[in-house]
Amino acid sequence: MNKNINMPFALDYEEAILGALLLETKAMPIASQYLRPEMFYDDKHQQIYSAIEGMFNEGRSIDIITVTEELKRRGKLEEVGGPFAIVQLSSRVASSAHLETHSQTLKDYFIRRELIKGLSDSLSKAVDLTFYTEDVICNTQQMLDEIGKDSSWTRSLREMDVLMKDTVNLAAIRRDQSKDGVTGIPTGIKALDELTAGWQNGDLNIIAARPSVGKTMVALFLAKVAAQAGFNALFCSIEMQGEKLGDRLILLESDINPQDWRTGQTGTEEWIAAQETARELARLPMRIDDNPSMSMDYIRAEARLLKSKGKCDIVFIDYLQLSDMRTGDKGFRNREQDVAIATRKAKMIAKELDCPVILLSQLNRDAETRPGKRPQLADLRESGAIEQDADLVLLLYRPAMGGMATDKDSGYPTDGLGILIAAKHRNGQTGNVYFSHNKSMTKIEDYVPVMEQLVRNSNKKNVAQTQEPEKQPLPEIGNLFTK
Repeated sequence: MNKNINMPFALDYEEAILGALLLETKAMPIASQYLRPEMFYDDKHQQIYSAIEGMFNEGRSIDIITVTEELKRRGKLEEVGGPFAIVQLSSRVASSAHLETHSQTLKDYFIRRELIKGLSDSLSKAVDLTFYTEDVICNTQQMLDEIGKDSSWTRSLREMDVLMKDTVNLAAIRRDQSKDGVTGIPTGIKALDELTAGWQNGDLNIIAARPSVGKTMVALFLAKVAAQAGFNALFCSIEMQGEKLGDRLILLESDINPQDWRTGQTGTEEWIAAQETARELARLPMRIDDNPSMSMDYIRAEARLLKSKGKCDIVFIDYLQLSDMRTGDKGFRNREQDVAIATRKAKMIAKELDCPVILLSQLNRDAETRPGKRPQLADLRESGAIEQDADLVLLLYRPAMGGMATDKDSGYPTDGLGILIAAKHRNGQTGNVYFSHNKSMTKIEDYVPVMEQLVRNSNKKNVAQTQEPEKQPLPEIGNLFTK
């Protein structure tokens, strides 16, 4: 740290606060909302406040005599200057009239000192080339986040009249923003919108499945739908290269044969269609980061930066178990604890940025041994904390991959049938969300039961025969991939 920097502190404020605490019983409840022992600059004052805080937490009386005895019991009385120093503090203030203002000022000085120390440390590491740049950035972000927790003067305690007013105001916003029952960001799957009312701000949503079931394709579809609805989507892919995701987005949005596209055998018409699709996708407010060593801290810092620019409404992370979980304080943590910390950080992203986070996760192998390979909530891999922190857990299931000819719950044929099993829903109902897909999972849309589809097709045919060609209606079902 630069020795020429003068640390901000105010010993007179510290003495006034401690004097008020010794004189009035109502003082400590006020000061304790703002202050901790380490926020005092003077070591002696830290010891005195620590003794008073301990007595307050234990419900003991606080005055000159009892505090003196507590310091004596702790072996700190002579260290702080003896009984005379305690009596002298009580003479520094007449009342606790300005205690809250003094406490806020003292806290502000502490935050400034912590910023100076933290930024000086970051500067030293930035100059030292033995430190990875990404680690320096992440450590600086963590430091700022920790200090940020102290910097807010927001009071979380609210009277019921205030709480009810805030609750009704929020409900009014939902009512004004509701579009066909969707109050959040649309998912593009009608049944999922009905279950969730869209992706909700502040929620951590888990989409979990075994490998190769289609997590990434479903997540890309959901991100694309959000972007097409005008919301800024951030898609963080730890597993897959950006261009591979670009391939899948083009296939999601067009009728190009997936095999032809992947083998470079597209015809002229398909190639022209691909270029037009790419131009349309290029206009979407969607950003993709394919850094293979992303951590939750990295994602959090990137999302916060975009949010500050008004360019982050929803975050997708593909996927949890591949995220970089290195920390400078690993200790003896195991893999399960690492996953729990990463999940908690994903939840913090959702709450701090007030946006939905969709986090993909692997399931363990237990589902493979079950008849039909149907997943369960207990299959979430490596950590019960995933279930604990999530507001919504969707288990992606394709019954045809489990050798099922018909779905057990619905009786639907499984060819092209996908199911999102809402195994946990903190703010609503659980149940099954059905959608349809093609073999390559490059087309995803609402599921329509076979008989209902036949009726719809018949109705369309009748309408087409009774109307002039130029007045024929657009198809009712199909393209979910336009605004």
